[in-house]
Amino acid sequence: MKISIHGDHVKITEAIKEYVEDKLGKLSKYFDDSMDIDVIVKVRLRGKEDIIEVTVPTKLFTLRAEASHEDLYAAIDLVQKKLETQIKKNKAKLANRYKDKKGFVILAETEEEQEEESQIVRRKEVEFKPMDEEEAILQMELSEHDFFVFKNSKEKCTSVVYKRKDGKYGIINAR
Repeated sequence: MKISIHGDHVKITEAIKEYVEDKLGKLSKYFDDSMDIDVIVKVRLRGKEDIIEVTVPTKLFTLRAEASHEDLYAAIDLVQKKLETQIKKNKAKLANRYKDKKGFVILAETEEEQEEESQIVRRKEVEFKPMDEEEAILQMELSEHDFFVFKNSKEKCTSVVYKRKDGKYGIINAR
């Protein structure tokens, strides 16, 4: 695993770099040695909190986690645990989907880990009517959801507006 660390208004010291490499290096046990993985780590500040964002793009799938804490080292610990939890939680699904592909090593299941099947508990049909992004945000707020799918009249595509953790909005366009 190659780990590249970038600081956004944060100086990345050698101690921070070594700690990140040590913690995230523990994830390498889930990947085949022949798989070339470039881990992207971004560290930034929001108020008094240090935020660490880790993206692990592989040829098969992409892992992503973010954690924040007043102590950067604690945030690093949290993000490493989140990534490992994602892998453990989804390893059966990953194994089924990529069983014929090289690159992902599945650990033997322990007794306390049990495969959870995804369950769709509700299905909803919606009628897409063309609207602009502002109207879509209003519709999302009125529905009390944190996302809303709509036909984007400006972009001429299907879009998803979503509420970000920072309270602002994001748009995903499907082309």
